[in-house]
Amino acid sequence: MTGKLDQAKGHAKQAIGDLTGSKKLTAEGKIDVAAGKAKEVVEKASKAVKGATKK
Repeated sequence: MTGKLDQAKGHAKQAIGDLTGSKKLTAEGKIDVAAGKAKEVVEKASKAVKGATKK
């Protein structure tokens, strides 16, 4: 679930950065979105491994 939260936070930062013209905030938002996507992949892989080891 934390991956989705990071993505949402990143999208918000991007939008605020775009509105204010802050390239730094926009870049931080893009990084947060990418980190959130990576966390989601790790979370899904972890769940898959746990499920496979139970069988």
